Amino acid sequence: MWPALVVPYAAAAVLLAVAGVPKVRDPGDLVRAVRSVGMPFGRASVRAFAVAEVAVAVAALVAPGRLTALLLAAMYAGFTAFVGLALRRGGVLSSCGCFGRADTPPTRAHALVTGAAGVVGLLVATDPPGARPWSVLTDAGALAVLGLVALVGLVGFLGWQVMAVLPTVQPAAVRSRTRTRGGV
Repeated sequence: MWPALVVPYAAAAVLLAVAGVPKVRDPGDLVRAVRSVGMPFGRASVRAFAVAEVAVAVAALVAPGRLTALLLAAMYAGFTAFVGLALRRGGVLSSCGCFGRADTPPTRAHALVTGAAGVVGLLVATDPPGARPWSVLTDAGALAVLGLVALVGLVGFLGWQVMAVLPTVQPAAVRSRTRTRGGV
């Protein structure tokens, strides 16, 4: 199963790292987000979580296996649960800080992407790669490796688009921005 999951697994790990780094640098947005749903976490605990997020992402890429895939799945399961909680409670009207933008609220599409990434982690955990997990790349040849890397980037980029950009172009977000600029 590993060869079929290489791209989504690597994309999920890369996306996890990309989302974690801004929270390590400035955990303020995530602190506000978790507090908006009644979770009393402070800057230090949020920053520690963001460091763990980046560490899991790096470990999942460096040493894909049962444990790292389970950790990746657990991270994404937690994000999916948080997004669902925020949607139900009406919390996090602005960003959680994952993408360094203050105007990226969670959406059902966000929950779908994080849920899918969690499922990919679980699938890899149930049938982990062997001793040479990246041999699927090295055996493929240079051009195929470049293609796979480009595909990982594309899948990660599309996931980011769904979570960070899509919410800003939805009708409610557009109406909200128009009102704040003195429009209708």
